[in-house]
Amino acid sequence: MQLTIERSALLKALGHVQSVVERRNTIPILSNVLLSAGRDRLAFAATDLDMEMVDEAEATVNVEGQITAPAHTLYEIVRKLPEGAEVSLLYSGDDPRLVVSAGRSRFNLPVLPAGDFPIMSTDSAGASYVMPKEDLARLIDKTRFAVSTEETRYYLNGLYLHTVAEAGVALLRAVATDGHRLALAETPAPEGAAGGPGVIVPRKTVDQVRRLLDDAAGPVEITVSAQKIRFQMGEASLTSKVIDGAFPDYLRVIPKGNDKQADIDNALFAKAVDRVATISAEKSRSVKLAFDNDRVKLTVRNMEAGQAEEEVEIGYSDEPFEIGFNARYLLDVAGQITGENAAFRFADPASPTLVLDPGDPGVQYVLMPLRV
Repeated sequence: MQLTIERSALLKALGHVQSVVERRNTIPILSNVLLSAGRDRLAFAATDLDMEMVDEAEATVNVEGQITAPAHTLYEIVRKLPEGAEVSLLYSGDDPRLVVSAGRSRFNLPVLPAGDFPIMSTDSAGASYVMPKEDLARLIDKTRFAVSTEETRYYLNGLYLHTVAEAGVALLRAVATDGHRLALAETPAPEGAAGGPGVIVPRKTVDQVRRLLDDAAGPVEITVSAQKIRFQMGEASLTSKVIDGAFPDYLRVIPKGNDKQADIDNALFAKAVDRVATISAEKSRSVKLAFDNDRVKLTVRNMEAGQAEEEVEIGYSDEPFEIGFNARYLLDVAGQITGENAAFRFADPASPTLVLDPGDPGVQYVLMPLRV
């Protein structure tokens, strides 16, 4: 294999694929990126056996061929080369090394045979649809903060992507929950999405897709089957296994009869929560909210650090009551509100609270209260 490629094109493609590679691997080939040169293109592939990232870039190919090289090392080398450099990659069977050279820099990297690299199979059955990258980014941004990191309930370690029909309209919906909070976002379902199965997309896959969306120029093609999901964005594509498990019936968690409503200036409230939470106990981070006649008093008590109080003016005319929340969860939800105000709907201090965003009717958040 012998080729020349512009540094920026090489860096962009390598940046996409190397992020899939785990830093520590017991299987050596999984630390490598597969390089395939042919027809004036250099293709890249990396995998962790649960997810596969593929990308390609234009190159001047003198000798076609395939080889694998250490992904992170190669990426760091290319990243540190000067901008505008022409990078040469050379591998011949005589020397078991990949020679990377640019200007006066020259590196020799160990290689492993391309034949040992595992390729993920693709499923033909399922649904395929195309959606604007902005719509997919919104679904991810509004919900991924609520994905669970608790490995014992593995079926919560991802984003539940599925279609629903409401009032005769098909919607593509993303839901995430960790048992303490729930985030839901929806958008009109693209053509072809309605026939697809509901799948739980793993947290790592969601993060990789969101990173790819920043570089994507056009719409995203999504192919979903019961076992895998594939995202195609221009030259780059990501194929991932989905979590084999049943997502809980989240509709039972979303409260329907919460009759007390507080309209709160989101920015003012978030800053107040952040201030009083400064002295909260790190584990619970609980903050008590006392609602009464167009104001809410935030209180945090910590036996060691003292006490903090702050009042915020709000729109509230129901009977006075108190409720407690994890400050971190309040701030996470506040960070997703697009409008000036957030609408909090309560039932009682022990029941789930519904948070709505008047600026984006397609999202809902549910917070479980704490005892304070």
